[in-house]
Amino acid sequence: MPTLSIDELTELATRALQGAGASPGAAAAAARALVTADAQGLGSHGVSRVPQYATFLRNGRTVGDARPEIVRSRGGAVLVDAGCGMAYEACTLAVQTAIARAGEHGIGCAGVTNSNHFGAAAIHLEAVGNAGMVGLAFSNSPAAMPAWNGRTPLFGTNPIAAVFPRRAAEPLLIDLALSEAARGKIMLAAKEGKPIPEGWAVDSEGRPTTDAKAALAGSMLPAGGVKGAMLALTVELLCCALTGAAFGFEADSFFTDAGNRPRLGQLFLVIDPGALAGEDTYFARLDTLVEMMLRDHEVRLPGDRRRGLARNAQSDGIQVPDAVFRQMQALADGDAA
Repeated sequence: MPTLSIDELTELATRALQGAGASPGAAAAAARALVTADAQGLGSHGVSRVPQYATFLRNGRTVGDARPEIVRSRGGAVLVDAGCGMAYEACTLAVQTAIARAGEHGIGCAGVTNSNHFGAAAIHLEAVGNAGMVGLAFSNSPAAMPAWNGRTPLFGTNPIAAVFPRRAAEPLLIDLALSEAARGKIMLAAKEGKPIPEGWAVDSEGRPTTDAKAALAGSMLPAGGVKGAMLALTVELLCCALTGAAFGFEADSFFTDAGNRPRLGQLFLVIDPGALAGEDTYFARLDTLVEMMLRDHEVRLPGDRRRGLARNAQSDGIQVPDAVFRQMQALADGDAA
């Protein structure tokens, strides 16, 4: 299993995506986000996705030369059209615009339509935390979970992320999917022929399963039962009803090569703490809560583990599975079928 530096892996992933038909900007934006995910220990959202993205680029499920643009704008709200390309450039435009609108209006809201898989949700919010603002991110995804008491998958695993900056410390970074486990973990287990824990999913007949491939053909289970299902519904409506994007049941699976252009939706909400109780109050209140949390020595602040792993990756590099490395090399060299 080769070990590459962050720069080496980013360069390889960028060339691989360009070799599959992505524009230089789209390839670079996606590569940065995927490598960041790997550096933070999120392998299911890292460069293991490059071959999948490349297939979608080559078979037309993703438009390689799409140029995201703002198509609606009013006050603190904007809508970005990703043009059925990869999500990363469009999400960067949305987040940067939402930060600017929050600086002007106190709050900024940016939706993204006609989008795609956007990777690890919290990575999109790092710029928000660095700007000293509070951020929320939402995305829908192809259908994987049924409505409560249903059997047919309708909602995606629909991740939610949040960032809360601190005055003299790293931001709190919260990131979760609304399924009991991230679908990417089941995808990796299926590729590696490993079982999954009971309670993560059911098969196509609605029976509990530990078979990862049967789980991919069936349905994910929501985290927290009915509460998770209701949150998934909420995210679906935020990301699709407000943006005009496709619902999860209208988007073909990411785990099949053939299918439609997913046309997913994302929503980013950015809030300037100074617009409400004021920065001093915000930071004081946040510090009070963090201090109380850390009185229990078993508590770990959200985001700390990821940042620690990322620091290690800066010095130690990132291990890439042999098969993924070979596939990326072939794409970068123009040799992939």
